[in-house]
Amino acid sequence: MTAADGGRTAWAGREPGPLRRAVPPARRFLAGRKGVLARLGAWSVAESAQTFLAGYGVAQAVDRGFLAGDTATGLGWLAVAAVAVVFGAPVIRGVFAQLAGLTEPLRDRLVRRAVERSMAEAQARPGGGDRAAVSRLTNQVEIVRDSFAGLVLTLRSFVFTAAGALFGLFSLDPALLLVVVPPLAGGLALFLVTLRPMAAAQRRALAADEALGDHAARARGALRDITACGTREEVALGGERLVAEAAATARVLARWAAVRTLALGVAGQLPVLLLLVTVPWLRGRGVTTGALLGAFTYLAQALLPALHTLMTAIGAAGTRLLVVLDRITGMAPSPADGSSPKAPAADSVRRADPPVPAVELRSVTLSYGARAEPVLDALDLRVAEGEHLAVVGPSGIGKSTLTRLVAGTLAPSSGVVEVAGRTVTGRAPAELSGLRVLLPQQAYVFTATVRDNLTYLRPDASAADIGAALRELGADGLVERLGGLDAPLGPDDLSQGERQLLVLARAHLSAARLLLLDEATCHLDPAAEARAEEALARRPGALVVVAHRMSSALRADRILVLDGVGATCGTHRELLGRSPLYRDLVGHWGETRS
Repeated sequence: MTAADGGRTAWAGREPGPLRRAVPPARRFLAGRKGVLARLGAWSVAESAQTFLAGYGVAQAVDRGFLAGDTATGLGWLAVAAVAVVFGAPVIRGVFAQLAGLTEPLRDRLVRRAVERSMAEAQARPGGGDRAAVSRLTNQVEIVRDSFAGLVLTLRSFVFTAAGALFGLFSLDPALLLVVVPPLAGGLALFLVTLRPMAAAQRRALAADEALGDHAARARGALRDITACGTREEVALGGERLVAEAAATARVLARWAAVRTLALGVAGQLPVLLLLVTVPWLRGRGVTTGALLGAFTYLAQALLPALHTLMTAIGAAGTRLLVVLDRITGMAPSPADGSSPKAPAADSVRRADPPVPAVELRSVTLSYGARAEPVLDALDLRVAEGEHLAVVGPSGIGKSTLTRLVAGTLAPSSGVVEVAGRTVTGRAPAELSGLRVLLPQQAYVFTATVRDNLTYLRPDASAADIGAALRELGADGLVERLGGLDAPLGPDDLSQGERQLLVLARAHLSAARLLLLDEATCHLDPAAEARAEEALARRPGALVVVAHRMSSALRADRILVLDGVGATCGTHRELLGRSPLYRDLVGHWGETRS
């Protein structure tokens, strides 16, 4: 690792998390609503007093009333406790009335922010679109609104309820605090330790959910391209991998939920158990029966329900709130090519000075599984604009995999794949259609007219352009036999070779400057194959051919040899001296030909 790399890594390690990023805007938001917060605080103080009176009234009813033989006094204190409980209803109603003054303005701000981010995404990635925008604008905004409301209610309730209950325990006898507070604090500490890893797990779960939804949307919108490129298996494998990742994140969340349940048990059940066990010790210190009953009342009716609600809300709604809020209010993405939308002109000139390669792979590795041997391992490849590259190697060595990586229909395990300076991994087919065309071995022809099939990648192609492409490839006679451009055509009307010829003409007509032929001429005779490859090589742009015959390699500017261990690239003459496998392939082809 270079020093610069180390610096970037260190800086990335200091990047603030979602909580720290959320604090400044949260302060600004709350600072503008001091009146609402003051009224909410007033109702909460009333709830604290109500909690105090409920337990204290029970204790006094027992000690001063029933145990002292004064039934009237006992009933009077019970009435005080009952009134305190009944008074809880208008308190809750007052709290909810003020809560709307916080949640609705928050929702409005988030909707505006989600729309602004979506617009920035659209400007940064023209033609791409932001498939997560709908989720942010509807589902995620509502998650934040509901989670925020729940947190305000539970945090406020726990703080003021705990204050009233602890003050009541202290008023009854300070020794009660020695029994109740330690397990309560220990359970809370254990719970707080789980918050950061649970938030990270929640973030991964949301990302997995969005990735799975995005994959489904891309696959649904590109069914025709998937069929045409023969990538159904790769798309299915990608979907299975995303489902597995979503399931794994769900299991991680479940494990942290189990830890949260343990913390709840320590904080919520252990105080009651300890209070029961220490009754003789407390009685020996002069704690009265009424005080003990009052303590149990505080635990059962106030502290433990508030604690349970707090842990549930923070553990689920709190972490979800931070993660979703961070995703909605996060920085808008930069353009797909990594440049700023308004980069200075001088920077643009400097970036334009070096020629942008048609294809560039940097340390690309692909494995079909965590323990599987890599099909491609740390491959570096650069194909210049206008270059004709042939890819050769034994069957199953990774040649088709390479073309699909370049086409963006398959994602590498690691590394970067760029076409015309733009990263292709993860892009929608609509974004890539103008950059490259991938022709698989099985040519895709659909039921429509001949013209529709030929202009599938360039609907605005003129009759003159179509005619020129057909003549270049020698397919004009085939079109005449079929009845002309407007004749109806079905896949069963053509042989495999005729299908390939029409699809090659379709690729020749396209505006893409990179053509990827994955044995797309295997059903043509050698003369027709040579004519097609030479015609496609004359087009503006680059041509990458997975060679079916070694003659395809001999026509190329350079040849890439894959041998399962590494990759060797060079001209025919260079490879004869450097690659034993290439010499074997050339010799085998010569023997077969003779």
